[in-house]
Amino acid sequence: MKKLFLQAILKFSLGVVMVGGLIFLPAGTLHFPAGWLLMGILFVPMFGAGLVMMAKNPALLRSRLKAKETRGEQGMVVKLSGLMFLLGFVLAGLDFRFGWPPLPWTVSLASAALFLVAYLLYAEVLRENTWLSRTIEVQEGQTVVDTGLYGIVRHPMYSVTLLLFLSMPLVLGSLIALPVFLTYPLIIARRIRDEELFLEAELKGYADYKKKVKYRLIPLIW
Repeated sequence: MKKLFLQAILKFSLGVVMVGGLIFLPAGTLHFPAGWLLMGILFVPMFGAGLVMMAKNPALLRSRLKAKETRGEQGMVVKLSGLMFLLGFVLAGLDFRFGWPPLPWTVSLASAALFLVAYLLYAEVLRENTWLSRTIEVQEGQTVVDTGLYGIVRHPMYSVTLLLFLSMPLVLGSLIALPVFLTYPLIIARRIRDEELFLEAELKGYADYKKKVKYRLIPLIW
């Protein structure tokens, strides 16, 4: 348990430093209110969620900390996502530094509220599916979850990340960074197609689940 706690704290701290660096270094200042707003709504709930998982479901926390993909297609998706965040955060910082056409502060606040709602939905997904992992795998004893949000779309976690990630440039008040984050639906669609091929082959009952729940990511659309 102590090792898991130290691992979680280390990854959390590295995340804070990396995201903070990508936002504030290009901005050229720490006086970037929208940057601090994003850091707050991103990392404060994350820290709280980590503590809850540590206390109630260490196995889920351990699986969420795993990041190394074994499937080549998924590794490419991780790299593309990382590039998206790098470019998006740097552009948002430069946007603030050079005063490119800013979005109103009200947009940042409204987007922050949407981000927090999405975080609550993310927590619900974690509650419904205790086998969730950051990597594509089938765990011992895993079964298909088809209730709750999983009865609406087959990948509610990715649906929630759409809201989380697409709201980030708006929280940062950066219209320039928005097109970069708009590539995320294409990236996650690539991940979903490969993941479903794996799950249909490896997880008993998944083929029937696909017939039961028609939509992958967005109800009535895809």
